[in-house]
Amino acid sequence: MSLTELLLDPLNYAFMVRALVTAVVAAVVCAVLSCWLVLIGWSLMGDAVSHAVLPGVVLAYVAGVPFAVGAVVFGFLAVGLIGVVRDTTRIKEDAAIGIVFTTLFAAGLVLISVTPSQTDLNHIVFGNLLGISVGDVVQVLILGLLVLGVLLVKRRDFTLYAFDPSHAHAIGLSPRLLGAALLGLLALTAVVALQAVGVVLVVAMLIIPGATAHLLTDRFGRMLLLAPTLSAACAIVGIYLSYHLDTATGAMIVVTQGSLFALVYLFAPRHGVLGKRIAARRRAGQPVGTGAERTDTQIADAALVPRLIGSSAPPATRTTVESE
Repeated sequence: MSLTELLLDPLNYAFMVRALVTAVVAAVVCAVLSCWLVLIGWSLMGDAVSHAVLPGVVLAYVAGVPFAVGAVVFGFLAVGLIGVVRDTTRIKEDAAIGIVFTTLFAAGLVLISVTPSQTDLNHIVFGNLLGISVGDVVQVLILGLLVLGVLLVKRRDFTLYAFDPSHAHAIGLSPRLLGAALLGLLALTAVVALQAVGVVLVVAMLIIPGATAHLLTDRFGRMLLLAPTLSAACAIVGIYLSYHLDTATGAMIVVTQGSLFALVYLFAPRHGVLGKRIAARRRAGQPVGTGAERTDTQIADAALVPRLIGSSAPPATRTTVESE
């Protein structure tokens, strides 16, 4: 089979075209949001919201309304419950997140087991990208454009909140409101990705692209371009691999993203494990394994800190520059 046939053969099927469109949109939306999640340190919150929407999706199915309605309601419910447990008890946030999202996720599994249905609701958990309908594609496009639009319009405010919430408050912004807005967008994004890879793998699409881009650049503006580009490429490659290898589509997309992260982790020029050693050896002109090389590597690591956070500019200036 020629390369042209390998590339064009899947496009002969309408369900493959719908899968490609849905996967690319979900990958781009998740990747853009993941840039902020990685910087703020909300990886576990992304996991919580993506799993907590499961009972809402099942109840939406029972009520005959779009999945997005139930998912968004339970996404906000999860965020609210986490805040209540954290603020009214001595339980820390990470424990509150674990309690709320595991309970809601388990409740969703119980609802699936007792809900009479001619449809296999397990695709909500594990994804069913190849079974996407035209209506699902339209829903993903609308929600995806909504999330991307808000993120792009408010990107400066969200970036300032991520880097320096205190300064955001000092110039008249509300960190609490910005945080709530990001959580709301997280709930909507979970719905978009749920259509592609299911509840279980949503968190991977929300975290891996931002983490990969963060290892490749110190500039947040470039990170916002790299993350969705790499994520969309992984979605396309993953779908083609799943078609030709006859594997689970959503899982293959995530495996492709994880494989790319592993390569970047090892070989990124500035932050890769091997990349830093190779760069240090070239600068020092000495073979790997010497004491001088380790010293140069440590110096190179230390030099990255002011590059990321800025060495002389005030917080507002640093964030504005990095967000452009």
